[in-house]
Amino acid sequence: MAMDLAAFGRFSRTFNQGEIIFSEFELGDTFYLIQSGRVQLVKLVGDLERTLDILYPSEMFGEMAILEDSPRSATAVALDEVKVLEFNSQNFEILLLGNPQIALKLLKMFCKRIYDSKRRFMILTLPEPQAKIADVFLMLDETQPDIDKTTERREFKTTAEGVAHWAGMSIAEVRDVLGHFQNQRRIEIYPDRITVKNINDFSRFVSSRRNNSRNL
Repeated sequence: MAMDLAAFGRFSRTFNQGEIIFSEFELGDTFYLIQSGRVQLVKLVGDLERTLDILYPSEMFGEMAILEDSPRSATAVALDEVKVLEFNSQNFEILLLGNPQIALKLLKMFCKRIYDSKRRFMILTLPEPQAKIADVFLMLDETQPDIDKTTERREFKTTAEGVAHWAGMSIAEVRDVLGHFQNQRRIEIYPDRITVKNINDFSRFVSSRRNNSRNL
């Protein structure tokens, strides 16, 4: 996302490496646009702490505080020295009114971020690794453009690393599950893509696991 934000230098803020930018469940009225450094988003799922995402320059986080007036849904930690632009409801309005093009880009980003956050949470709350990874493929089927949906077979341009990012699992764990699916002849693994032989099979599998977890 290329945006000219030079005029907003007065909103700049720096966080030291390891510093908590905000914590899960706390109230907040600010969101951030990263200028340099990386930010880790972490969420408690049961008794375990899961990494939701690693964000890079030009990405934003914390926007739900503006959009929904709700507590923070994750903890944000500076992985490096991080420089951000910090916006609250007041200066965000100035940004929108003074820069319509920026406003449109931000609103599109908000929509995508809301979907990504809620979809990732759905994946993380599934009870077992196989269900998580199957649901990642369902998410990719929902969002990836140019997928041939005339058959039950799906080809996804992703790797074990990409699946691990969405599933909140280690790459080694993901490779083990993918190998299990491959041995069951449910998927085919290539260097630059993974083919799911029957996406409806994964849909039924995930639905049954999600329903079982709700009944516990």
